[in-house]
Amino acid sequence: MIICKSETELGFMREAGRIVAETHRLMAQSIEPGITTGELDHIADKFIRSQGAVPSFKDYNGFPYSICASVNDELVHGFPGKRKLNEGDIITLDIGAEYRGYHGDSAWTYPVGEISAETQRLLDVTEGSLYAGLALVKPGVRLYTISHAIQRHIEEAGFSVVREYVGHGIGTELHEEPQIPNYGTPDHGPRLKAGMVLAIEPMVNAGERFVRTLEDDWTVVTVDGSLCAHFEHTVAVTADGMEILTKLDE
Repeated sequence: MIICKSETELGFMREAGRIVAETHRLMAQSIEPGITTGELDHIADKFIRSQGAVPSFKDYNGFPYSICASVNDELVHGFPGKRKLNEGDIITLDIGAEYRGYHGDSAWTYPVGEISAETQRLLDVTEGSLYAGLALVKPGVRLYTISHAIQRHIEEAGFSVVREYVGHGIGTELHEEPQIPNYGTPDHGPRLKAGMVLAIEPMVNAGERFVRTLEDDWTVVTVDGSLCAHFEHTVAVTADGMEILTKLDE
């Protein structure tokens, strides 16, 4: 069942989303060659708690950290730790915050210092695919129309859509219905309604689409060792379109 949120609930989710967005802004300011992923986790955890929220991921199904920090060929669920970032790396930070029982969730892939033109293209295409999908979010649209727009944007650029991991509904639970694949057939799937809140999150490999999970049972990497990127926003379906909850006003 897909749960539509009341205006009061959306108010809590806006605040959760703001906290996530401000944490990402702090991360963007903190990322530099030499910093460790564990230091980023500590900074994020401290800030989220200072805002009256708690990290959504900490102890979620046993996940031991406050954020996911995935470097280069790591797609999702990377463990923060002693790893130092190097010039030319990319790092995906997936951040969630729970405020008064409601969650916000957003992921972003960041460059570390200067990166190659092709790596920047991977980031640009993945972010662009997110917004290609978001542009279609409004009541009455079938969900997989959004999925198809994301897929088309990625594959036309020569990159691969990861199929094992998908977006999701979000609210009092971090993961709610519906599941939102980044590929699909237009005009299929449930129709969107005002009040639905969705975490839409393209995950893209520079090489083949296949991924595997490391022995820690969490970290997901590309099978061929290629780079990958991941961009995500939490959005609410409104009466005439959508509202991004995890983006700060300019």
